[in-house]
Amino acid sequence: MAIALLFGLNSFRYQLGNLGRAGPGLFPLMVAGILFLIGLITVAYSRFSDFEKLDYSVKNIVIILLSFVGFALISQFINMIVAIIFLAFFCTLAGTSYSLMRNLKIAIGLVIVAFGFRDLLGLNLPLY
Repeated sequence: MAIALLFGLNSFRYQLGNLGRAGPGLFPLMVAGILFLIGLITVAYSRFSDFEKLDYSVKNIVIILLSFVGFALISQFINMIVAIIFLAFFCTLAGTSYSLMRNLKIAIGLVIVAFGFRDLLGLNLPLY
């Protein structure tokens, strides 16, 4: 919430404009407002719910971090499609169950989203 508030307040340094003609400060203000609202809801929910012990595994954290590093390296040196497939299959090693079909469906969905970002939004992604 503090980070959202920091970015939200700094967005007032730029011209906001309006929804019909947005200024450079409107988008950061809207994103910061949504994130602040999510944080506020989370804090309110935590006050009314029972305490649950946080359980984490260092092995799972390392797997997730290595999957991000592998994604970045494979994207840089090979291409992003291979990196997306690597990410979809490798990061699920941190889960409780491993399903080859589920991972394949997730990888295909993420590749389709990447092509959508490239072709529909015009992002410069090194897909192949």
